[in-house]
Amino acid sequence: MRMRPSKITVITCAFPWFIGIIFVTGCAPDRKHSTVLPEKKFCIIDLDNSPEYQQLLRGQPQTCGMRSGRVFLKPGESIGQHSTKQHEELLVFLSGHGLALIGENQPYKIGKGKIAYIPPETLHNMKNTGTEPLIYIYCVAPVCGLH
Repeated sequence: MRMRPSKITVITCAFPWFIGIIFVTGCAPDRKHSTVLPEKKFCIIDLDNSPEYQQLLRGQPQTCGMRSGRVFLKPGESIGQHSTKQHEELLVFLSGHGLALIGENQPYKIGKGKIAYIPPETLHNMKNTGTEPLIYIYCVAPVCGLH
């Protein structure tokens, strides 16, 4: 049985500078939390300025299951419809504008200064409807307890 969200929220981001301070450079052992995840390291990553997809987090063993990347869509391009399956997803839009097509292609305006949350088991697609690149960061994490 497919779960369908009753509401998808696209929120205006109050602090667009937030992303700029998250991704810097380097990786080091996480000594403070080493009793919880002794083999894990915290990571700070530079964002690439190239017009290509950039993988940021790959999931295990790099993380406990979270994956992340930077998506670059040229005007008119879309990512293609896909499902979150048993994951939840957060999108942080860095530039451009377009449409998030959620569920049965319900359109929501997206773009710079906005974030979008996509719940588990949700079909979605991002489409660049503007004249400049639509660039965003996605973070996908597994949801415990879903069957």
